[in-house]
Amino acid sequence: MKMVKSLVLGSAAGLLVVGGAQAADLPVKAKAVEYVKVCSLYGADFYYIPGTDTCIKLGGYLRAEMGVNVNSVQTGNTGLPASANNRFTNAFTWRGRQDLSVDTRTATEYGVVRTFSEFTLTWGDDSFAVNPAAPGSTVYSPIGGGAVAGIAPLLGNVAPGSAPNNANAGAVAGGTLGVYYAYIQFAGFTIGKAISQFSAPWTNYPGNNFDGLVGGGGDVTGVNQFTYTAEFGQGVSAAISVQDPTAYYQAGVNNLSAGGLFGASDYAGTIAPDIVGMVRIDQAWGMVQFSAAAHDNHVAYYGATEPTGHPDDKWGFAVQGALTIKNIPTGPGDTINVQGVYTNGATRYNIQDLAAQAGAAQIYGGSNVAYQSVGLGVATDTIFAAGTQQQLTETWGMRGAFNHNWDPYWSSSLYGAWAAVHYNGTAKGLICGTPGIGFGVAAAALVTTCNPDYNIAQVGFITRWTPVKNLTFSADVTWEHLDQKFAGFLTAPNVATGKPAVAYELKDQDTVQLLLRAQRNF
Repeated sequence: MKMVKSLVLGSAAGLLVVGGAQAADLPVKAKAVEYVKVCSLYGADFYYIPGTDTCIKLGGYLRAEMGVNVNSVQTGNTGLPASANNRFTNAFTWRGRQDLSVDTRTATEYGVVRTFSEFTLTWGDDSFAVNPAAPGSTVYSPIGGGAVAGIAPLLGNVAPGSAPNNANAGAVAGGTLGVYYAYIQFAGFTIGKAISQFSAPWTNYPGNNFDGLVGGGGDVTGVNQFTYTAEFGQGVSAAISVQDPTAYYQAGVNNLSAGGLFGASDYAGTIAPDIVGMVRIDQAWGMVQFSAAAHDNHVAYYGATEPTGHPDDKWGFAVQGALTIKNIPTGPGDTINVQGVYTNGATRYNIQDLAAQAGAAQIYGGSNVAYQSVGLGVATDTIFAAGTQQQLTETWGMRGAFNHNWDPYWSSSLYGAWAAVHYNGTAKGLICGTPGIGFGVAAAALVTTCNPDYNIAQVGFITRWTPVKNLTFSADVTWEHLDQKFAGFLTAPNVATGKPAVAYELKDQDTVQLLLRAQRNF
């Protein structure tokens, strides 16, 4: 393997790419070399780029996986069409992924200059695509959509009979390219696309493979940022950062006057980055981290034109604590990871971008008193209506895991997460009680309790088998529960996924999924 890497590195002398970890100081500057040579300054698998004093490391993984009872292997069935729980719901989906990373480091008089990049080539099938509404159906989009009036689905429609990717014409050799990380570190600065300083070291995964956990900052594929990190010694570090809010940290500023039960998202242009701070202590016993973020909610107009006016900006914020405990008596290498978060007008720092509930939850199930039941949950940053100011949405959350090694080949993790979404009294009045908007239009007398608050609970268990080094097979099962606070009945049709225009019982919902994965790291 080392000979192969040497040959690859010899042909890749011109590569320059990007990355991200903590900046490190180098005691001496290496001399340029003219042939492929091992670089031992930064750990295993680094080599000198021929003719330079820059060291380079190539890495990555190949992954094959299948999700059971999911329309996407990343998240759970909490949004349409997957959550219709009928013939439009897939029994399984498949995905293959090749990940490649390049890490370079060069000693300078200012310390080490490091670049790191990571990108993926992914092919997935059996996923239904979200398309424009079917003829004759009315929809509204509470998050990220236009002002489309109606009372039908929360999340939009798929066209009737739309095929999964494996049945589309020409879908035999397609896929997607994803850029995870691409940034430079120099003299304590991190510039580019990297994991947010707000996130815990395990991002979305305290002990699991499942992407969809709530309860803390995520951002596993990096966010554009400009960060300065200071190392104080004895394992103590701190960072201050500004980062892009648009890609992963906008949950929705919903204008109820645009129509629909929860209105439509009404963003203006971006005028301020999110401001993030972090303090971390790493010790032999474990790690503790505290982070905070400030997030500007900048909205457009009450109506379609400037004279209609607009609400003032409202700054939201998030705070989080994370803890790792090592050297616990259950066995060598066992750990406990746990974190807790509170947000106010900065919801994505809790219900992160890959969580299925990040758009909105609309899950259909059975009922003993109606045709079927439905559970609803929408997590915005703010709510407002014409002539009113933005009302910030509060959330609380936590996630954690116990990670246990049975022997050198087998390991398991028990994990869980929880999040609560709370609207203040003014926001509830706008959603539930204002004539002409929100539930005041759509629900009428069928809804006996109008309360948009809700909770999410998740529990899962994963077992891994590593028969040889860097080759792992895993099975990860996750149960999710939507504890919604509405009561009564709601007419909530979705023609595109077979749901008729009848009264549905408003009720809590559950879903379970299984993720099977094989992964080879290199």
